Amino acid sequence: MKRPGWTGEPLVHFLIAGAVIFAFFAWRGEEVDPASRTISVDREQQAQIALGFERMMQRPPTDAELDSQIERYVRDEVLYREALRLGLDRDDAVVRRRLAQKMDMLASAQAETEQPSAKVLLAWYDAHPERFADETRYTFDQLWFDSEVAARSAMGKVRSAKDWRRLGQAISLPPSLTGEARDEVLARFGEQFLTAIDLLEPGEQWQGPVRSGFGWHLVHLRAREPGKPRPFAEIANTVENDWRTATIAARREEGYRLLREAYKVEIDK
Repeated sequence: MKRPGWTGEPLVHFLIAGAVIFAFFAWRGEEVDPASRTISVDREQQAQIALGFERMMQRPPTDAELDSQIERYVRDEVLYREALRLGLDRDDAVVRRRLAQKMDMLASAQAETEQPSAKVLLAWYDAHPERFADETRYTFDQLWFDSEVAARSAMGKVRSAKDWRRLGQAISLPPSLTGEARDEVLARFGEQFLTAIDLLEPGEQWQGPVRSGFGWHLVHLRAREPGKPRPFAEIANTVENDWRTATIAARREEGYRLLREAYKVEIDK
């Protein structure tokens, strides 16, 4: 009998191995038969409870605190087993989602601990320069108006005005910015304005009206300087973190895709 093609994929083997690991822990006693009335809190389990407390509180627990944490563990275990006995895990969206998340974790676990070579990171850096570039910077003048009609009326005057600042209406926005980072422009003027001036060509002319969340603007975009990628040596850790995040997401999707091919899905319409 010929096996489906997806069964030969390395990632599927990894997912199966993860399932075997889960089964092994169940055999060891970390996941037990809910019908069992014996709850064993051995030294290793107590050490894990103490470690969890220390990570959260940044200090080891006192004896009384450890006793309290153990009692809380026992309480949770009792309620967990009783919930399983009553079948409360079945048809539960929260439990279902949690198990799906665990499968995602299995698919991405290797990427979380993998140490990529310098060659791999350099290739990632070269393939995604925009992710590691400094922010785009803008130099512009702007006039604000509360209506498009007022802005269009001023456009005919601003090109010949000796003092263009007098043409705009009063608002607590700076009339001019020089070399301002993209995030700062976004914070001051909003996304709608930033998107609009990204479509303008820098030059000597006033342009607009440009809309923002505040109203309407005439804009003299004097310069827009795209950010340059920072040297790899300075941001190697950032590149690695970016590679790892993207690789984890990609492996989760690939793992799902391979498993999805084994299912026939019927959706009533």
